[in-house]
Amino acid sequence: MKQTLEVVLTPALLPLYMVKGKTIVVIDILRATTSMCVAFQTGVKKILPVSTPEECKIFKDFDFLCAAERNAVKVEGFDLGNSPFEFQNPLLKDCNIAFTTTNGTKAIKLSKEMQAAEIIIGSFLNLDAICSWLINQQHSVILLCAGWKDKVNLEDTLFAGAVVKNIKQHFKIDCDSAIMAEQLFIASENKLEETVRQSSHAKRFISLHHNEDDVKFCLQINTLTLVPKMVGEYLMIG
Repeated sequence: MKQTLEVVLTPALLPLYMVKGKTIVVIDILRATTSMCVAFQTGVKKILPVSTPEECKIFKDFDFLCAAERNAVKVEGFDLGNSPFEFQNPLLKDCNIAFTTTNGTKAIKLSKEMQAAEIIIGSFLNLDAICSWLINQQHSVILLCAGWKDKVNLEDTLFAGAVVKNIKQHFKIDCDSAIMAEQLFIASENKLEETVRQSSHAKRFISLHHNEDDVKFCLQINTLTLVPKMVGEYLMIG
């Protein structure tokens, strides 16, 4: 019997699903899961997802760098925000990072609270690696879109659709949101950047960050081969 594949369009909907014992792919394309993948490529050892900037600050005393973002802006007084460009800094090699963001880390924490069997981190940067990993594991899968403050967003849904398109033959799909996400991706895959730039989140970045094109960066496909995974309280590679 094939394992199931579902798409959850926002963390607010996750309590409606049976999560325990399933693999969850957390998706926050703009930008948390993209930045996490970049951080590990740079050589970061582990990332601790935390709920609030206040909690994040505590880990300064435990040899962690602290990264905090709210409403698409770096929180004042922290070492890092949530732009993937920040996590390309070679000085981050071998560092540990405590990380809190508006949407992505919330989705990770909720997945853990609901007893997912595995939690992995997905982005367009590691799309093929994620798909291969999912095909070779043994659990049913939920693709969890972090969205924006519990609302559905375009870019996370597009990524979920890309995963569905690539792995659907290996899973049973009885989930309208998975079908919707795949159809949206198929309609947009040849104009992915153009489509995402219409999104509210992309427009938010353009208004706040004139000098860096996070949107273009986050839509690069298959530039990385790693798969970050929750091991206990930490995200790690391998």
